[in-house]
Amino acid sequence: MISAVQVGLRVGGKTLLEDVNLEVAAGTFLGLVGPNGAGKSTLLRLLAGEQRSTQGTVSISGRQVAQWSGAELSRCRAVLPQQSAMAFEIAVRDVVELGRLPHENSVSRAQNKAAVARALHVADVAHLETRSYATLSGGEQQRVQLARVLAQIDGVRTSALLLDEPTASLDLSHQHRVLHVARRLAAAGAAVVAVLHDLFTASLYCDRIAVVSRGRIVADDAPTAALDPSTVRSVFEMDSAWVDAGKNRALLAFKSDGGP
Repeated sequence: MISAVQVGLRVGGKTLLEDVNLEVAAGTFLGLVGPNGAGKSTLLRLLAGEQRSTQGTVSISGRQVAQWSGAELSRCRAVLPQQSAMAFEIAVRDVVELGRLPHENSVSRAQNKAAVARALHVADVAHLETRSYATLSGGEQQRVQLARVLAQIDGVRTSALLLDEPTASLDLSHQHRVLHVARRLAAAGAAVVAVLHDLFTASLYCDRIAVVSRGRIVADDAPTAALDPSTVRSVFEMDSAWVDAGKNRALLAFKSDGGP
């Protein structure tokens, strides 16, 4: 559903991304991992159509993002940024209802109301719906924003969900809840891309992992192949081992020499 071909980005004479090729099919949960400053969030913005590349093309559903209007994009893909500040007083439910604006003229009020209710429940913020958004903790605000993007793609047959560090401000339980939701959406047919820092949870939940280093994708494969020991050592300067985690396997990264 999302395709990047020979994508690059230069800003102010500096190369942020170079020769990126990536395919994210419907029904796939792709994790973007890499060190700070590697280009993960920049790549996510390009894939979402929020920023234009200076080289190559990005397409959604076979159509270059440059040919989509903002309204058309908002009806088929949703983006959760790292932070979402609200500059005015607004209730939690109203924030989530913003996700339905792209669909307000194409579905009934009852359908929109039901989509909002489902999103509030899935993101575990239904009990906060009458609260002022500004009074919430950072983690609670992030979950409200997750509800907003879930409401935005509710009922969309072919949808894409792009998440930039969605677990960064969440407690352990809600980190796993968010990634479980992302995997469930992918299993239902959505194309899901998430920037993640924790290799353990990324390896546990994602179908594929793309490792970004210095503006390039240096590995893109199933988790066990993409996060092999040599790649983890060269990119993250960490040792690693795969361990059993319930019915799945997950990666543990560690410093075997005890260094900083």
